[in-house]
Amino acid sequence: MKYNYLGSTGLLVSEICFGTMTFGGKGYWENIGRVPQNEVNDLMRTVVDNGINFIDTANVYSFGESEKLLGQSIIDLGLNRNELVIATKVRGRMSENPNNVGLSRYHIFQSVDESLKRLQLDHIDILYVHGVDLKTPVEETMRALNDIVLAGKVRYIAVCNWPAWMVMKALGIAEKHGWNKFVGMQYYYALSNRDIEREILPLAADQNLGVMPWSPLAGGFLSGKYNRNNQTSEGSRRDSFDFPPLNKDKAYDIIDVITEVGQQYNVSAAQVALAWVRLQKGVTSTIIGAKRAEQLIDNIKSTELTLSEHDIQRINEVSALTNEYPGWMVERQNADRL
Repeated sequence: MKYNYLGSTGLLVSEICFGTMTFGGKGYWENIGRVPQNEVNDLMRTVVDNGINFIDTANVYSFGESEKLLGQSIIDLGLNRNELVIATKVRGRMSENPNNVGLSRYHIFQSVDESLKRLQLDHIDILYVHGVDLKTPVEETMRALNDIVLAGKVRYIAVCNWPAWMVMKALGIAEKHGWNKFVGMQYYYALSNRDIEREILPLAADQNLGVMPWSPLAGGFLSGKYNRNNQTSEGSRRDSFDFPPLNKDKAYDIIDVITEVGQQYNVSAAQVALAWVRLQKGVTSTIIGAKRAEQLIDNIKSTELTLSEHDIQRINEVSALTNEYPGWMVERQNADRL
């Protein structure tokens, strides 16, 4: 397993991050996974045995159950907590209480305390803001995040699902006040959904932020289970929970290509899709989830796959973004400057 520095920090994280969204299965999260404690322990043992030190969860995953199961697995397996980098999140609604949601100072402090209890830990290594809260000023959020770090409950802060302009605003506010800044970004990035290449990846490169793609297989759509002749797959969450959104016609074209490429290397289409994401400039750690150990192992093996320039070009062409304004104007006007 290869390890990369997280943004401008000295923290090393594995190039594969294990996502725990499948743990638990409360409410609508059961569409994603219903992995119980004994199977969680099997998955976590596989994770650690394969050199993965980066674990991602969130308070809203099965409304706290994912954090509980993860924390208990660390104890059950006797894992060295100091060899793991544990990330969780804050933003989502956790109860009907009107203040148990969002990015207010009140909710950030409350949420972190509750996450620590569920995880049975004394600190969180990385805390992500898990989305935009349009009702809370960014300055309030950034000050609360700074203070939660100073309180020793969180080591680093990061951001998930914010537009680029808002991330830059937050960084500017933190810079102005001398507060802790975001060190990483977690965003949806897959061959079928390369949107973050427009604004997010350039921002990450400019500000030296780590990038952790979530759903690199587009919710399982790029796993190899689907093609134009087989548009459903028994037991797949896509059939009951069709998320994240994607252009399926374009995705089928991509699947055709990555399936062909996979056959050349005698690997799954999923490994090709994951390898492509891992090889993209700026990507620090790719988040993969699993319900079964064999599925997890197959995905981990993508780190051993090196694609040829020809294969990368084929994959890039079939998955390319349309060039939107002002992007095409920037390219046109800078043709003589590059």
